[in-house]
Amino acid sequence: MSSINKSKKVTIDTFIKKKAKKNKITVLTAYDYFTASLLDEAGIDSILVGDSASNVIHGFNSTLPITMDIMIAHTAAVSRGCHRALIIADMPFLSFQPSVEVAIANAGRFLKEGNAEAVKIEGGIEMVSTIKRVIECGIPVMGHIGLTPQSIHRFGGPKVQGRKEKSKNYLMESALALEEAGCFSMVLELIESEIAGEITNSLKTAATIGIGAGVNCDGQVLVTNDMLGLKDENFKPKFLRVYANLASQISKAVEQYIDDVNKLKYPSEDESH
Repeated sequence: MSSINKSKKVTIDTFIKKKAKKNKITVLTAYDYFTASLLDEAGIDSILVGDSASNVIHGFNSTLPITMDIMIAHTAAVSRGCHRALIIADMPFLSFQPSVEVAIANAGRFLKEGNAEAVKIEGGIEMVSTIKRVIECGIPVMGHIGLTPQSIHRFGGPKVQGRKEKSKNYLMESALALEEAGCFSMVLELIESEIAGEITNSLKTAATIGIGAGVNCDGQVLVTNDMLGLKDENFKPKFLRVYANLASQISKAVEQYIDDVNKLKYPSEDESH
């Protein structure tokens, strides 16, 4: 077992120090109180309240439909179940793109109403001026480059980034610009592992958190529902390791309950008043 200090609060400085010491950073998603409390107790470094809630909680086929109000409700629920992990809220589609003023106001809502400790904003060089102003207002920002799901229609689907020279240059320039703007970390999603390693080594303080970007990032993130097997059976991205198959266990438990009720096995005499 690992020697995680489960009592010490994780902050953005923890990310920076872990990168400097080459200690890996662990991140998982959560959208509710109970899951957050389990992850926190297990010793996860950070919980990302991802806009992936749009898919795995609300049943949409992309992250685009989820709203600020829904994301804030998820974030507030997570914060109530979390004491150690750093809570990062994902800023949903059109909550930051329209203007700097909109971005600051919405990022501030996540801290004021959701009790988040940082926000995540998708985009590279094109979002640097906005991200810089949000940080200047005292709101820590995690960047997100590579495949950015809120721009999925522009990419034409979930395609690996960094395979062409133009893409490599854009990713490297974006990563350096995000660090210069003040990002304490950034997600690298679906990026060639070699370029992800180069980006990681080029950044002095900003930690890279990979998802489908290889082992050389400073840390890793997965959608908790996916790694626990609570997902569509057809969803099998190369990077996903399934650590449990809770879907089948839940189905079996429900089937057993139905059978017990129909056969008058539940409730028993001991379970009745």
